[in-house]
Amino acid sequence: MNRAGIERWQWLAVVVVVGALIWLLAPILTPFVVAAGLGWLGDPLVDRLERAGRARGTAVVLVFATIILLLSIALLFLLPLLWAQLQHLFEWLPHLSAWITEDAAPWVKQRFHFDLSPYVDPDQLVALLQSHWAQAGGLAAGVLGSGLVVFEMLVSIALVPVLSFYFLRDWDIFVERVRELVPRPWLPEVTRLAIQTNQVLAGFVRGQLSVMIAQGALYALGLWLVGLDLGFLIGFIAGLVSFVPYLGAFIGVGFGVIATLVQHGDSLHLMLVLLVFTVGHLIESWWLTPWLVGDRIGMHPVAVIFSIMAGGQLFGFLGVLLALPVAAVAMVGLRYAHEHYTRSTLYGALLPEPVAESALSEALPEDFSHDHGRPEA
Repeated sequence: MNRAGIERWQWLAVVVVVGALIWLLAPILTPFVVAAGLGWLGDPLVDRLERAGRARGTAVVLVFATIILLLSIALLFLLPLLWAQLQHLFEWLPHLSAWITEDAAPWVKQRFHFDLSPYVDPDQLVALLQSHWAQAGGLAAGVLGSGLVVFEMLVSIALVPVLSFYFLRDWDIFVERVRELVPRPWLPEVTRLAIQTNQVLAGFVRGQLSVMIAQGALYALGLWLVGLDLGFLIGFIAGLVSFVPYLGAFIGVGFGVIATLVQHGDSLHLMLVLLVFTVGHLIESWWLTPWLVGDRIGMHPVAVIFSIMAGGQLFGFLGVLLALPVAAVAMVGLRYAHEHYTRSTLYGALLPEPVAESALSEALPEDFSHDHGRPEA
């Protein structure tokens, strides 16, 4: 085996070992990954303050304090509100059951001549949801009742701000240490790919996170103004899944329409709910996404969903956290492979002659895209 083959096997062994370590250490790696993400998010702000004349330590303290303050305010505001909305949701389920039995099923039968009642048992559905809610509460109580689990959870939560501070303070040092490990002949290409990966990931995480928060707030505020009791919960869910185009609006409209029909049952509130989501979607499409995200993402929504689900299946919650960075690296790597493939002799050898693509397009008849046969000789 030549030297190149040995190096490939060495790199494959490194990848396998790293993957095995991540899988084995997944339960304790979560606070480190969260802290590294916060350090990565805050590093550009620290660098900007440094360029403005602040010392690195002062800039780190300012950014770190700002991040902690914002997260604390968000948790103190969101958690009680979400819990109250969830409690209200399960108190609202009997009304949903009555609406399905007395309004929805008769309307479907009258309009479409289809009896929905044999296929929908709302009482059983409500009982099933409530039983699962009770089981989840009992499971949570059992988990919280275990002293060791509570201790591990508290340690992980306490580690996140401490680790975040060190990641934020020494981020440039970590990057330089990794850079020193790259083989010198690979350094220019690896640096270029790392910059592209950072741009893709930053464009998605920073931009899309801002869009999700803004869109969720718009939906929640609009539904609250309409008078929908579950407006905050529906707006929160719609904003949470809005990283996939149209999915947030689609889910929000579905839940909002059902909640409006159950609570109010009139066309005026239904039109107001639809107006809220229409205006919110237009603001997101015409203003929020072009301003906050632009064309920097380049990650297809299908790839995002698959990455998150695959990461969760393989490594649990840690895999969900690592899904997007790994997807960004993979996408940049695929672009790099495609670029090299289209410049390779193999790609040129697929043509009868090494003709330029423009010359080949000029040689084809105008209706070649409609007539899929080969042009006449």
